[in-house]
Amino acid sequence: MPSFRSSLRSDSLPGGPIPLLAALAVAMLIGACSTSLLGGDASEKTAAAATPAAVDSKRLLGADKEPGSWMSHGRTYSEQRFSPLNKIDTTNVDELGLAWSFDFETERGIEATSIVVDGVMYATSAWSIVYALDARTGAQLWRFDPKVAKDKSRHACCDVVNRGVAVWKGQVFFGALDGRLIALDAKTGEVNWEIATVDPELPYTITGAPRIIRGNVLIGNGGAEYGVRGFVSAYDVESGDLVWRFYTVPGDPSKGFENDAMEMAATTWNGEWYELGGGGGTVWDSMAHDPELDLLYIGVGNGTPWNQEIRSPGGGDNLFLSSIVALRPDTGEYVWHYQTTPGETWDYTATQHIILAELEIDGVERKVLMQAPKNGFFYVIDRATGELISAEKYMNLTWASHVDLETGRPIETENARYLDGPQLTFPSYLGGHNWHPMSFNPKTGLVYIPVLDFPANYGLPENFEYKPGLPNLGIDGITGSLPDDQAERDALGALVKGRLVAWDPSKQEEAWRVEHPGTWNGGTLSTAGDLVFQGTSNGEFVAFRADNGERLWSFPSQTGIVAPPMTFEIDGEQYVSVNVGWGGAFALVFGEYVQAESMPNVSRVLTFKLGSTGTLPEVEWTRRVEFNPPAQQADAATIREGYSLYQDICLGCHGLNAVSGLLIPDLRGSAYIQNQVAWDSVLRDGALRANGMAAFGEQIDAEESAAIRAYVIQQAWRGQALAEGKPQP
Repeated sequence: MPSFRSSLRSDSLPGGPIPLLAALAVAMLIGACSTSLLGGDASEKTAAAATPAAVDSKRLLGADKEPGSWMSHGRTYSEQRFSPLNKIDTTNVDELGLAWSFDFETERGIEATSIVVDGVMYATSAWSIVYALDARTGAQLWRFDPKVAKDKSRHACCDVVNRGVAVWKGQVFFGALDGRLIALDAKTGEVNWEIATVDPELPYTITGAPRIIRGNVLIGNGGAEYGVRGFVSAYDVESGDLVWRFYTVPGDPSKGFENDAMEMAATTWNGEWYELGGGGGTVWDSMAHDPELDLLYIGVGNGTPWNQEIRSPGGGDNLFLSSIVALRPDTGEYVWHYQTTPGETWDYTATQHIILAELEIDGVERKVLMQAPKNGFFYVIDRATGELISAEKYMNLTWASHVDLETGRPIETENARYLDGPQLTFPSYLGGHNWHPMSFNPKTGLVYIPVLDFPANYGLPENFEYKPGLPNLGIDGITGSLPDDQAERDALGALVKGRLVAWDPSKQEEAWRVEHPGTWNGGTLSTAGDLVFQGTSNGEFVAFRADNGERLWSFPSQTGIVAPPMTFEIDGEQYVSVNVGWGGAFALVFGEYVQAESMPNVSRVLTFKLGSTGTLPEVEWTRRVEFNPPAQQADAATIREGYSLYQDICLGCHGLNAVSGLLIPDLRGSAYIQNQVAWDSVLRDGALRANGMAAFGEQIDAEESAAIRAYVIQQAWRGQALAEGKPQP
């Protein structure tokens, strides 16, 4: 695996060297905040204050002794996203107001959890840009832009997002979209080291936040839709040297196996999956760690292609796709696994949030792992052994009736695998729960889940040809598209729902729910103040009662919120903070149902405290589709070919049926559809590469390009007629 290191210093950053004043400001801030944030005796406080982000194993393991800090992605290794802070509670949350806001410089999805330690907030925006902010005021201390090539967006299935950083002994670590792992000096933002964690010639990406265990920084990757072989890696925090790597799917058996786990996994595959981009199984988000059991838990994603009939003819469980895998964090040694969706064929990943807790079940306290993956079942698993304790539906799903507790396997319904024709299936490929983190409140015993509830129509493709670097889903794009009839589209839109569900994991039943106006709502935070905080897709930041879901407070965020909130304390004052900015997979793909013209992206940090009265400036968001389609010159067969190609290749950015969410231009209103030469200059030659539109000349020939253009022209005429209230062409 190729790798490189760089000795880039601050003079490579935008704007030249980091001013000395900024470094001094960070140092002063750390010293000022040390007594209110750090536990232990005075000498420990002084030592910690000497270095920004002076986080180590002792501090992370004792995170509950520092409730004012949020030092890791899920606050603690257990990833519960529960804060012991209680100065903001049900009796005074209505006094919460905006303390400060900070604008990012991007207009794409914002999904990060901020880290706050020693008075400094470390946040990331789209395009993997990292910021250090004064957590009291939001003043920028430094900014680092890794300068990811904009055309790398072609391999980002679900927006150019980043979910945050990790900090350790004066360094800030993050994964860049292009697959680099970068270590920054926490005081200055200068690069200490960087390394390519993936082969840069392959369509890997990184969107997830790293984790750090005993001096190893752990990072996975994405890209399974495009054809890669998944793995998780550990690097030494000081040198950037690779310590270990665990592959999640087996390679070519004729070349041998990396370990016994891969040899075992290979017996569950058929065909030549390794020729189809490597099998998939990327570890693109969730991890958790149990220090007492000395186990690292990772969530593994979907296969390449999605469709198992193509990926592994003849079936098989296809380990470790859609699995939770337990490893030794120092070595990457396999310990156990549990597969949520054997032989996965719907993009039902198990990369969703993993929470560790102690639950009383049948009168016995159990050390459990909890997950609500895409497939719609809520799992409670013994985290020492991987034994399934219970599994129940957290939503109405159609692909399986139940999970057999003896075998741990789901019992699939008739034609769930769409082998006998198209099948409308709940949940969709975006799942019943996606990456948006849930939280667990030990006081109420409830898990708070951001639930998605809408279907997808799956069908076998007429023909499938693996194309390196392009989406290789192995499903029929036309079957999975929106119907032509607007009444049918509206009826399908009525099925697109979202809610906040409070789930009792001991009883495996719903305790309460709050229905939201739309889907793709934000992650959750629960607190000892008996509160649950969540942002919504329609632009509100809301506080609910943790015991019954009563809505107690809200703030208009001016943009959809998908990121999870977090909370911290400085000088005895509790703050609640959330990163906002509409985007992500649903916002890009389902433009038909996101009211894109009225849902802006305003990328910001919003931070609140009691008694504050801050306001936000008015938002200017005037994007809309200006239809001016040229005459249609293509015949019906060409348009249909373009329809299929568009759905297979283009919808991930430009939306189903060419209806955009407007974070990325809507092709129906593009001036480039007026002329085939101009169209090819963009689609095939990369004229807009600097804006993020890659060149597809090697994957899409001239005839295919013309067919895609013909389809977009047809959809432009349809959109114009709909806008004017005329019959659809």
